[in-house]
Parts: sequence; C-alpha cells; structure tokens
Amino acid sequence: MTIVGATSGDTGSAAIEACRGRERMDIFILHPQGRVSEVQRRQMTTVTEANVFNIAIEGTFDDCQDLVKGMFNDADFRDEMRLSAVNSINWGRIMAQIAYYFFAATALGAPGRAVAFSVPTGNFGNVYAGYAAARMGLPVARLIVGTNRNDILTRFFETGALSIAEVHPTLSPSMDIQVSSNFERLLFDLYGRDGGAVAGAVASFRATGHLVPNRARGHDVLDLFGAARFDDAATVREVARLYREAGQLVDPHSAIGVGAARARIAAGDLPDPGVPVVALATAHPAKFPDAVEKATGVRPALPAHLADLFSRKERLSALPNDLTRVRDYVRRHARGSAARVTEDA
Repeated sequence: MTIVGATSGDTGSAAIEACRGRERMDIFILHPQGRVSEVQRRQMTTVTEANVFNIAIEGTFDDCQDLVKGMFNDADFRDEMRLSAVNSINWGRIMAQIAYYFFAATALGAPGRAVAFSVPTGNFGNVYAGYAAARMGLPVARLIVGTNRNDILTRFFETGALSIAEVHPTLSPSMDIQVSSNFERLLFDLYGRDGGAVAGAVASFRATGHLVPNRARGHDVLDLFGAARFDDAATVREVARLYREAGQLVDPHSAIGVGAARARIAAGDLPDPGVPVVALATAHPAKFPDAVEKATGVRPALPAHLADLFSRKERLSALPNDLTRVRDYVRRHARGSAARVTEDA
C-alpha cells in the first residue's frame, strides 16, 4: 500500500517511525515548509529507509491537508496507488484515542464520577475522540478546547460561527490550522446526521470562508464544549508558570492544554467545581527548545536516542501547493505504481 499523510509536526514522525523499512509499504508525508520546528522536521527527514518520502509543501498545514484529501478524492489514483491514511482523517486513529479517555476517566473514578478533559487542538481529532467517548456513555462533564492565535475553534464555541482567517505561525506550530478536518464529524451530529447536509455546509464553508451551523438541531452537542485561546505571550507565561510552580518542563502545546483548563475553571465553566480535569499533553519539550528556553531559561535536552539528530543528513523534496505535481511525485516514487515499475525496468 501507499500511505499518504499531512502533518503539522508530530503525526509525520510517528507515522514514519511505524512504517520505515516495511517491504510492502511506502509512506509519503507532507509538511508545511518552514512551519514546523527544526526537531520535528529532522525527526522525519533524517530517516534514510528507501520507502520513506518527505515532501515540504510551499504553504500551510491546511494546504497539505487539502492535497491529501485531493489524492483520496481522485478515485482512479486512490485505487491505482492503494492509498491509505495515517492522519486523524483515518477513523482508526480516532478509535485508538477514544481508549485514552476511558482509561483516564476510569482511573479517576468513572463511571461513578464525571471527568472533564482539556485538549490543545488544531485539527480537532483528539478532542473529537473525547466527544465520541462521551457519546458512547463515558461521563464527560466538559471538553475544553485549547487553541493558539489560530483560534477558529475557540471563536466557534464562543459565537457559533466558523470563519476562516489567515494562518499565523506560532510557538505551537502543530496547532497552526484554520480548517479542522475532524470538525466535519461534529457537524455531522449538528446537522442531525444528514451526510448530504454536511457536504453542502462544508462546500459552502470552503467557498465563502464562513458558516453558521444550525445550533437548534445540535445545541446539546455544543453544550459539552468550552474553549480558550492562548497567544504566544500567554503560552510562554504558562510554560514558565508550570516550571516555576511544579518544576515541570512542558512544550507550548501541552502548556495551552493546561492553561485552557485553568482558564475555564476560573471562569466557573465546569458544571461541578469538584470535577477533576485531565489536560492532555502532546509532545516532548525538546521538540520546541527555543520556546521552552525562552520561558524557563532551561534548554531541554533531546532523549538519548535522538542525541545526534542535528548531525544526521536530511532527505526531503520541496514541492509547490499543486495537486497535480504532488500526485505525479507520489506516482513516480511509489514502488507499486505503474510509473515506478516502468521506470525501474
């Protein structure tokens, strides 16, 4: 099979690590050029196995995600390449994450006790898994969405409207997203599980950059959510506070998760003040050493197995935000494709 994925920083390296060296599998990972941290990039681009292909796209994560969706929407290409996905657009990823919520909640007393979760998010995948856990019967008191300056999700939960804005680079690049693919899954419930209505709403949103879903049909869905935004300055303050008060180094994304929980608790957002709140962490602080050092004065060291990361040779291809160019690149390099078989012959 041929695996394609878009990453805002972390999914790519995890997927590559799982797939590297596999005899019957090629993996192509798209990342936004210059918009991931150096450690994140090198974790992907220093993998030398021949079945791994890194593509730096001239654009944002949203552009990368659209390219991946474009390849899957091309039925002939999808079948020819035997495409599979590793992003949270793959339902299998969501299923795995649902288990985390049950594990954490039962450790804290569920189902005899409700638990809240605070999740730093850009693509809405992890927090959607929490929503799915709640729909399955887990007593979830609140799902708190933490965003950075790219705050389309926070604005939605505050106003009820989705409105695309410019994607701004931040200290938490994995959340530099404006079009959250998994939000379509929440829209499915907001629109009464009417797939046609969702397709029309999403098409309108992509055409106009604005959407006001029908809250009357899904107000109970939205009642589960709260949200908070943290710009870079607030993120740095939260990283510094956690180190000062708890002696814990955290990356900027995880800090936003903790900060969002604190903000919503302070605002009295929980239905019961005694409900425990679990903040989901995302990455090792050494993936974002400059931001962590700026906040704490301490530069986090890479884990031992990555100690020589900056001396490893990188291998990647840079391509424009052009579906035809990217699709042709995949067809040319995938071992199972007709183009590659002919070229090798």
